[in-house]
Amino acid sequence: MKLENIIRAMAGILVLGSLALAHYVHPNWIWLTVFVGFNLFQSAFTGFCPAEMLLKKLGVGKSGGSCCGS
Repeated sequence: MKLENIIRAMAGILVLGSLALAHYVHPNWIWLTVFVGFNLFQSAFTGFCPAEMLLKKLGVGKSGGSCCGS
């Protein structure tokens, strides 16, 4: 799986998970959704993607493409 696809899947899981936690546990979990959305938005303009850096350090997707520019 390409790094780009892994990052998209990870972002989707975090958004859906935080929405479920905000609904069932505590409304402040919505801030995780805001954080993920902001990072997706800023990476489209700046090319800086914290998730990509973390996954590369973990050795994930070394042969795949990048969604964040580098």
